[in-house]
Amino acid sequence: MTRRLAAVLAVLGLALTGCFSGTGGDSSDGRLRVGLSFPPTSGLSPYGNEATLATRLGVTEPLVVLEGGTPTPALATAWTRVTPTEWRFTVRPGVTFHDGSPLTPDAVVGSLTRAAAATPTPRALASLAETGPALTARADGPDGVVVTTPEPDPVLPQRLASPELVILAPGAYADPTRPSPVRAGTGPFVLTRVDGSTGAALDANPTSWRGPVAAPGVDARFLADGVARANGLRAGELDVAEAIPVSQVAAIAPPQQVVGVPLPRSVAVYLDQRSPVFADPGVRAAARTAIGAVDVAGTIYEGRADAAAGLFGPATPWAGAPGARPPHPVTPPTPPGGQRIRLATYSDRAELPEIAAADADALRRAGFTVDVTVLESSAFEARLGTGAFDAVIISRSQQLDTGDPVGYLASDFSCAGSYNQARSCDPATDALLAAGAATSDVEARRRAALEVEGRVLAADAVVPHVTERARVGVGAGVTGVAEDPNEQFLITGATRR
Repeated sequence: MTRRLAAVLAVLGLALTGCFSGTGGDSSDGRLRVGLSFPPTSGLSPYGNEATLATRLGVTEPLVVLEGGTPTPALATAWTRVTPTEWRFTVRPGVTFHDGSPLTPDAVVGSLTRAAAATPTPRALASLAETGPALTARADGPDGVVVTTPEPDPVLPQRLASPELVILAPGAYADPTRPSPVRAGTGPFVLTRVDGSTGAALDANPTSWRGPVAAPGVDARFLADGVARANGLRAGELDVAEAIPVSQVAAIAPPQQVVGVPLPRSVAVYLDQRSPVFADPGVRAAARTAIGAVDVAGTIYEGRADAAAGLFGPATPWAGAPGARPPHPVTPPTPPGGQRIRLATYSDRAELPEIAAADADALRRAGFTVDVTVLESSAFEARLGTGAFDAVIISRSQQLDTGDPVGYLASDFSCAGSYNQARSCDPATDALLAAGAATSDVEARRRAALEVEGRVLAADAVVPHVTERARVGVGAGVTGVAEDPNEQFLITGATRR
């Protein structure tokens, strides 16, 4: 059993074998002190980017969770595809919301219906909502919910794992545009108070469907400054601190520790195939040869990231199985002859400007003339896809909101892809993506994804540098913190100090 699988099982209350561990401890009341990196602005509403805050604190849960991209039971115990556009989910019996009301098919229908009608549409449902409601739901007997989509959707169970599609008590929707998870979730901890963007208080759920909860409660602090989170851990003021900056890791010594969790997230250079320079495959190959030699994992990440073997890394072990990746041809490089390129990235992730500087040096040594632009992320995003840059360095999740590799590749590398920063277009690649998208077989989708990955790498549309790791700071004596590569769960019913 992998540590990541054990962490997910711990979240579900089915097992507790994979966790972080520490040494020592103290004699306090046992409440967990947690530092999170993203201050909320909407009271932990599931409708937006802060939806993961509630799942990471053990408050809210969806019908399904993802383990290595594979859907696993949570508030739904089973599901089956009834017709090409209909799925039936069996609702877990014996679950109560934090306000004491029961989890019923009607409650599930209410949450899903409201989420599908939310503005903006939850990201996991966006591709289904182009011509109308992303989905409809209806109760089916005493234990079932039937979910219908406008078009056949082979990965609907994966979509329903999104933190934006958690199931809340009916009372959570007093404000339908901003549902509140306060005393409305089903997880091991009851959210009792949200103090604006500074903190939140949680108590153990005495009726958790998983069984007894190890810690009596959680006191969460929202600290956008990574150095402040690291200092809080070192000073013993935090028991768990997420997203420790690379620059702070070396200064954290036992009994505290920083645990690296492989993420399905790659840092890569995207070469614009429509730019005057990189339209030439040989020149793209020259760029790939130059920047591929930069040791980003060992230098900039100080060994706390994994050198990329492709787009998919250790968090997706199916991609690294022996023989899984088909070989792909390698284009010989053409000398660039001093051609000028515009390389850009954004400053919100501290490592990316450093990578840009290292790549620029390597490209200059290879014969390019390089101009480097570093922007704040919103300004950077506004210029993407406009032809303003010849190459961009981006940190990109392969899981997106569904854990589906085919959906990620279609978004990033198909002719009509909504995030195609290489501006690549290959009909053969699109045909592979279409075939993969048509099947609900997880293994078949993965095989299609690896074939597409090979074609994308062979075209030098993208040059992967590293796959990232989450860096979670864990205090003395703390155990049971989830190792979740999707970064959806952190504090579980098994977490204690």
